[in-house]
Amino acid sequence: MNTEHPAFPPSASRPWLYCAAATVTATWVGAWPGRGLALAALPVGVLAFARMSFAASIVAVAAFAASLAATPLQPLPAGPIEGRGVMATDVIEGRYGPYALIEMRQGPVMVDLPPDVSASRGDVVEIEGTAAGGAAGSVRGRRHRGPVDVDQFRVVSGPSSPIMALGNAMRDRVGERLHPLTGGRALLAGFLVGDTSGVDEIDESAMRRAGLSHFTAVSGSNVALYLGLLYLLAGPIGIGPRRRALVGLLGLPVFVAATRFEPSVMRASAMAALGLVGRLVGVGIEAWQLLSAAVIGLLVLDPALVRNVGFQLSVAATTGVMVGARWPMAQSRAARALAVTIGAQAAVAPLLIIHFGLVPLLSPLANLIAAPVVAASTVLGAIGVVGPGFVADLGAWLAGLVLGLARAASPWPQIGWSGLGLILAGVGLYRLVPRLRGLLPLLAAGVISLAVLGPTRAGPEIGAVVLDVGQGDSILLSGGEGRFALVDGGPDPVLLMESLQEFGVAQLDLVVLTHVHADHATGLSGLVGRIPIGRVWARAHPHETGASERLFRLLEEARVPVAAPAVGEIYWLGDLALSVDGPLRRYASPNDQSIVVTVTGPNGSMLLAGDIETVAQAELGHLRADVLKVPHQGAATSDPEWLSSVGADIAVISVGPNDFGHPADWVIATLEESGASVLRTDLAGHVPVPLG
Repeated sequence: MNTEHPAFPPSASRPWLYCAAATVTATWVGAWPGRGLALAALPVGVLAFARMSFAASIVAVAAFAASLAATPLQPLPAGPIEGRGVMATDVIEGRYGPYALIEMRQGPVMVDLPPDVSASRGDVVEIEGTAAGGAAGSVRGRRHRGPVDVDQFRVVSGPSSPIMALGNAMRDRVGERLHPLTGGRALLAGFLVGDTSGVDEIDESAMRRAGLSHFTAVSGSNVALYLGLLYLLAGPIGIGPRRRALVGLLGLPVFVAATRFEPSVMRASAMAALGLVGRLVGVGIEAWQLLSAAVIGLLVLDPALVRNVGFQLSVAATTGVMVGARWPMAQSRAARALAVTIGAQAAVAPLLIIHFGLVPLLSPLANLIAAPVVAASTVLGAIGVVGPGFVADLGAWLAGLVLGLARAASPWPQIGWSGLGLILAGVGLYRLVPRLRGLLPLLAAGVISLAVLGPTRAGPEIGAVVLDVGQGDSILLSGGEGRFALVDGGPDPVLLMESLQEFGVAQLDLVVLTHVHADHATGLSGLVGRIPIGRVWARAHPHETGASERLFRLLEEARVPVAAPAVGEIYWLGDLALSVDGPLRRYASPNDQSIVVTVTGPNGSMLLAGDIETVAQAELGHLRADVLKVPHQGAATSDPEWLSSVGADIAVISVGPNDFGHPADWVIATLEESGASVLRTDLAGHVPVPLG
């Protein structure tokens, strides 16, 4: 066993680690809403336990005071708003249109922008619009006072900061050389400057579920690559350690600006800057000291980072890498690489479970395969951005391989607290109780069983599942023998794909888009090209939305047949019959033009009513079924007599968190008075409906 490189830091670094741990604790307690003052003694207790120096204690208390001073933002009052501000983010293409965060005289505000707006972070802009009067919130970890609907938007000038201007130029250069940002090219932009705007939502989810998403969170290896290229470009100026240190210190802020001040970049750059300062003055600084000092400095300057998921994961992963790299073991490269990977994954596993619910069991294996490919892709991409374009193309091809690995690995087993507990028990047995190592195979079998069996669910063999996809509709139909249909896709492609994977859906015989609104159409776009689709039913004309236009474009490109079903048409899905009841004509409201389907099985029927409102309900007349999918998330847009006339024993409301008042209280009361049991996806999750 190698004892030259102990896994844990030398005694000289431990006071720094204690100080960093106390600073994190102090900042967290101070930022805890309503609890900071009550727990003011906690940092003092931590400091006393760690036996730290007086100077270190002062730093931690300063972090605590700084976090207490970071008061919550007050909501922006409703009403007109106009003025000049600075773009605090780039324009973000959201599910319902572009938006951004702007620093104005009133404070940071989130603005809903008109289509085709072009602006970059740091640009000076003028806006006119109306504050909605909503609650304060956050955009990608940055707080704002509330949403503003913008009528007029104008870019006045570029960034006033030369560093920001250079950072924008670097980011633009990457975007230009890798255009169009799709597939592997989009992922390569993420490797280089953290720009994942072109990466599909479902591919981002696949990267996370495979345990590979940290590769797009630009960090230490990217900073090292950037500094290496910077030294080469500096030429004679960068000859000699002190000159290189000075070049690096001048260039690091530009890279931080180009990568949009992501927490992982700030952590890595702070460590690099401290190391360069040490080289400049001739003082060697140990890695654990660099990490500790970076954490302390960043939290004192910005206490809000302590609650930022990216910052938490970055610090934890770096700690795991450093432990894994120095763990006493054989010196083979493969073993060392595996130790580093396992160390990083073990360190972030609790955080992943806290924030995302699950952690990939086999992510060390996926990382072991992906890491050299990502490294080669990033190096080639960086060379291609400043040199021959074909080199960037090769880097993009390698990034495409990583994307393919993520898609293949995303269905691999995931574990929660139980699985993690068994893994930790196994490590403990191996290290501390050699006589009980014979139990390791049993623990491994338990972990695999929890991972393989835990997250999966079984719906009815013949029937429906009203999927919990948030504020929208998506109903999975199973006709038996592996035959599935899907009615609507909800507002979130990632949630929909994960739900289908949860129920083991590998193909869809039929997809029905009831109408064009985004809360029914958006999720379906993510399925095209990923799950085989036999045919699509839709009767959208003359209505259209951005979500429906994108869906139909993707379906055309994938050559999936789209048909408008006639009233009375019947589609047999195994033992289920899907009969079309509406729409009876074209309606002014897209909701009233919803395709209405009655699903009949051997032992029951279910009415899928889309979002029809009083006009269509009156013309459809009395449709009867054992189960009713309540229209329009239970909104107050239905006729109470029509709801009662269905005669359903069960009424399912597909709804998520919303500000619209859905479902209306009187709708629930009407359904219950008619004898129906009311189930809601926001309360019950996925709702199975057996019909066989």
